[in-house]
Amino acid sequence: MNLLPEPTTFLAFGLVSLGMVCSPGPNMIYLVSRSITQGRKAGLVSLLGTVTGFFGYLLLTCLSLAAVFTVVPAAYVALKWAGAAYLLWLAWQAIRPGAQPLFAPRELAPESPRRLFSMGLLTNLLNPKAAVLYVSLLPQFVDPERGAVLLQSLALGLTQITVSLTVNTCIVIGAGSLALWLAQRPVWLRLQRWLMATVLGLLAVRLVTERAPRP
Repeated sequence: MNLLPEPTTFLAFGLVSLGMVCSPGPNMIYLVSRSITQGRKAGLVSLLGTVTGFFGYLLLTCLSLAAVFTVVPAAYVALKWAGAAYLLWLAWQAIRPGAQPLFAPRELAPESPRRLFSMGLLTNLLNPKAAVLYVSLLPQFVDPERGAVLLQSLALGLTQITVSLTVNTCIVIGAGSLALWLAQRPVWLRLQRWLMATVLGLLAVRLVTERAPRP
């Protein structure tokens, strides 16, 4: 018996992860700002810190998820609706009037590699998007009927980390050029917002309509 999630589950969670990493938030703003003001190397060191933060969230999720499903079955339903609501909120944030630009860098003073890593880690640990992703969204893609809840959680978490690392690496490397390119092409920026909002909205619908696992 295959204890890993279905391929469609991997795909759906990968899309959720992609939509969230592409939506403006603390991690993106910090990485873009750091890359533009201090260079790609500083951005990549900061990225290692944020990725470490994801591993911290994944560890906590894997240690507690099986217990939550066993002791409180209704938690699955509550997490489902909370996660769907958050995805819809992210979709609205992407297209609402006056929404924050995809690339909105801030001026940052140069820091040492150790400080860069620590700040990247802290930024992610205090990032509400990361917390909601692991506490509210990831559990909905775990099927208790397949067993090995811990293994499923680990596989999905590693999928999210891979997506985040890949996208953020591209962002760090091309931060300056991409920020300038988007600033000169507002139509593409609006298109990106609406595409991201559509994907997040469809995933929210999928979450609330998917059949809950039988106890």
